[in-house]
Amino acid sequence: MELKIGVPELAKALARSQGIVEKKTTMPILSHVLLEAKKDGKLAVSATDLDVSVSGEHDAEVVREGAVAVSARHLYDIVKSLPEAGVTLKKAQNNYLEVTSGSAEFRIVGLPAEDFPALPRFDKVKWSTVSPADLLSMIELTSFAVSTDETRYNLNGVFFEPSGGELRMVATDGHRLSLARRPVEGEFGLKKGVILPKKGLAELKKLLQEALESGEEKPEVKLGFVENSAVVTRPRVTLAMRLIEGVFPDYRQVIPKQGEKAVKLGRLRFLETLRRISLLSSDKAHAVKLDLSPGLLKVLSQNPDLGEAREEVPVEYRGEPLRIGFNARYLTDVLQALQTADVVLELADDLSPGVVKPEGDDGYTAVIMPMRI
Repeated sequence: MELKIGVPELAKALARSQGIVEKKTTMPILSHVLLEAKKDGKLAVSATDLDVSVSGEHDAEVVREGAVAVSARHLYDIVKSLPEAGVTLKKAQNNYLEVTSGSAEFRIVGLPAEDFPALPRFDKVKWSTVSPADLLSMIELTSFAVSTDETRYNLNGVFFEPSGGELRMVATDGHRLSLARRPVEGEFGLKKGVILPKKGLAELKKLLQEALESGEEKPEVKLGFVENSAVVTRPRVTLAMRLIEGVFPDYRQVIPKQGEKAVKLGRLRFLETLRRISLLSSDKAHAVKLDLSPGLLKVLSQNPDLGEAREEVPVEYRGEPLRIGFNARYLTDVLQALQTADVVLELADDLSPGVVKPEGDDGYTAVIMPMRI
């Protein structure tokens, strides 16, 4: 194998692999990328951890075909530091990879390409075109609520449910729930919803951002499902992720009907207040108290070891007074993900969940369980 390729192009290919390759693994090959020089003037760069895989093709001057697997992190670090705009890659004896750019030369220990896990094939995928901006927004509005408790594996991802011209994405960790909805065409060939893993979604986010930053007038992303995998493709790049097996809870039962008390308030002002007041809340619980009265919301926190804090926020509200406690981090996660100037906080009583919605937009709902304070 021997080829020449632009350093920025190779760096972009290797950057895609960094979040996928396993840093600590009992299978050394999973910390490697597979480099394949093809006769049609393409370098294919692939990475996998057996659950998530990415493969991309890049223009190169191929002198000799061939393939080799090398350490993803070390090759990426080397390529980022190269002195020239171009680099030559050459496979030497015993699967060494020689990297040459200007007067800089490296020889990296590699592994045989045959040892690299076979990447899944997706010849029978039924593709549906999706808007990269919409899908990226839905991932950002839900992925922060995914559970990190690995014993509840069915909550370790985002539920993806197309239904009647609408796509719903839902995440919950048992203390909060986040639901985003967007109109879509096509059913993605699914009879029921599936659970997309958090790691796969993090890589999908990068791919969608890449599509939006590509300068293409209408960046195209296609999504499909086959057997137990979700596959995303755009020109020259394919990302696949193994779906989480399990049953996602019935999220519809968790979302309360409209609360009796609807409070309209400025998103950024409320976010900044919560950040300040939670500085003196207890470390683990991040507990803050919301004291609501007509036209005014007092945000308070108390910690016997640190002291107490309070701040008043003007709101649009005319109902009965209410005092309720929440984990401030759950509220700030939602407020950071939203873009609208104002949000609506719907409350019933101090024991019922609070609901946060962007003002004037029914495409997003967050449900947050209260805390006893």
